Amino acid sequence: MAPATVLAFTPEQEARIGEVAKAYLLAHPEVLLEVSQKLQAQQHEQQLHAITTAVLAHQDALLNDPSTPSYGPADARVALVEFFDYQCSVCAHQAPIMESLMQANPQVRYVFKEWPIFGERWPASMDAAETGLQIWHQRGAAAYLAYHNAVFATGHNEGKLTQQDIIHASVKAGKLKGKKAEMLDTLAQTDALAQNLGFRGTPGLIVMPVSGATADNVTVVPGGASQEMLQAAISKAGGQ
Repeated sequence: MAPATVLAFTPEQEARIGEVAKAYLLAHPEVLLEVSQKLQAQQHEQQLHAITTAVLAHQDALLNDPSTPSYGPADARVALVEFFDYQCSVCAHQAPIMESLMQANPQVRYVFKEWPIFGERWPASMDAAETGLQIWHQRGAAAYLAYHNAVFATGHNEGKLTQQDIIHASVKAGKLKGKKAEMLDTLAQTDALAQNLGFRGTPGLIVMPVSGATADNVTVVPGGASQEMLQAAISKAGGQ
């Protein structure tokens, strides 16, 4: 078989081709936008695939860590895991959606991964997370959920959350024992898990079966999601 012919252009021809291509793109900038959007979509799909693969490899840490707050039946078939920061504005927008979703799906177990990624910028972020974990360990799921929702209900995020907000949100849990710093190991483990999964920020949402998880029945959302989207993910994870 004869070798394929290689077409070579002279420097003048290459320059002319470049001029024509540049002129076309300047006249039709929507082409660049279309290419950029397609590239972003491809990168997003690659990210979802990578996170889903990591989720399947870290199921035990996601679903069975006793140091992680959770709410819902122990024998739930589906779990919704959320990595969040109380100072995150998108998480704050997600909070009422989660409340509504929980009311509509009491059969699901909800796992709350305290991930205070803004802690260095806003110390209250870390303080709120440590307080939440203390309440979970000492007062249980109902008290934790009440605190969790109360913090978000302040509407204070992006540096506006105060120590008084945290105290007020935790008052119903009663006096807590020990030091908040005792929760640092749990927060470090959650940070390592989030990094291993490939999340780059909050919120990070995962909907998955408690057993029998596959790439086809796990939904990963690196960012906020509507109630309709999460409801569909719950149905998919439950085999409906």
